[in-house]
Amino acid sequence: MVFQPVMSSQERADAARWVETENRRLANEFTSRSVQPELGLGRDDFLKILITQLSYQDPASPMQDREFIAQMAQFSSLEQMTNMAADFSRMARLFQVSEASSALGKSVEIATENEVVHGVVQAVTREESPQILVNGRYYNWENVSIVFDEL
Repeated sequence: MVFQPVMSSQERADAARWVETENRRLANEFTSRSVQPELGLGRDDFLKILITQLSYQDPASPMQDREFIAQMAQFSSLEQMTNMAADFSRMARLFQVSEASSALGKSVEIATENEVVHGVVQAVTREESPQILVNGRYYNWENVSIVFDEL
């Protein structure tokens, strides 16, 4: 058996068929469990692909500088988008906390699964999902359906 560091076109086609078959099988498995697979590759996936590509490249014809620079630019863009998404999540949380805080001292209507509660907001938490204290009990801010302005 001879070890070849570069895949032949037949080996690439076989690998592509195998990957396609496995992807279909996994997609069916996820669908049957009513769990949706992730639709995109993350930064860890991108790094694994890049490292694998560099590890198995043909020493006689290494990756061109332009290709490597383009892939690193793509990784940099992916990293920036990931950071922006995290920043947007933090900003959305701050908006929720700010919105809930602005309801302090105001009357609210809260719709839960079992009841509709009316009362004055006495306190607000600064958790991931803000909660408000009404009538001695904490409720999720998302359950507030109406905020009344006290005149």
